Order: sequence, then structure tokens, then C-alpha cells
Amino acid sequence: QVQLVESGGGLVQAGGSLRLSCATSESTFSRYAMGWFRQAPGKERAFVASIRASASAFRIYYTNYADSVKGRFTISRDNAKNTVYLQMNSLKPEDTAVYYCNAGLGGASTPGDYWGQGTQVTVSS
Repeated sequence: QVQLVESGGGLVQAGGSLRLSCATSESTFSRYAMGWFRQAPGKERAFVASIRASASAFRIYYTNYADSVKGRFTISRDNAKNTVYLQMNSLKPEDTAVYYCNAGLGGASTPGDYWGQGTQVTVSS
């Protein structure tokens, strides 16, 4: 069972930035494709970003983003710290949601079996 712990959410004004972190004690963290999803009130949980290792090139990672966050959000990972990050810049009120970390994605945006508890991000206008 992979346990994921998110942090870094909060309240920010439109145009501001936040960085979310997702940490795990899982020793095989580097093997997992990791991602972020979000769920706004009254909406289904939606893909935000993912990062997965190349199958053929050492230490090469591929990233994917939802169209709504491209150019504003950046996903990254530090395998030495077993942590994945989501840097969110130029935040908009429509980014307000609970953000969930996910491990073991089956594709670029297909969630895996492991979820964190979620962290609230609120963007005021």
C-alpha cells in the first residue's frame, strides 16, 4: 500500500502562486508514474498533470498537462526525497479545488490506485 501525503495548499489571490508537495515513504517511488488531479465543488475529479519515467532513457521523464493548466503549472519530482511537486503560477479562481496526488498512473492521465488525502487550494478574485 502506497501512502501519499500532500501539503502546500491554501488561499491565494488570483495571479498568485502555490507549490504543492506530495511525499511518500515508498521505497520504489522512482518507478511510479505520479500525477495530480483536482476536484472542484459539484464537479468530477479531473486530471491536472503527470510525470512518468522514460522506458528507454535513464533519468528522462515525460510530463503531461491538462489544457487548462498548460504554461501555468509545472510538475516535477525529486526521487531522492520521494516527493512530487506541482508548481502553480498565474492562478485563477477556476483553479479552486481540492488537489489530490496520485501514484501508479496507467497512462498519461489515467489515475492509478493510490491517492493522497487531498489539499485545498482556494483562489480569490
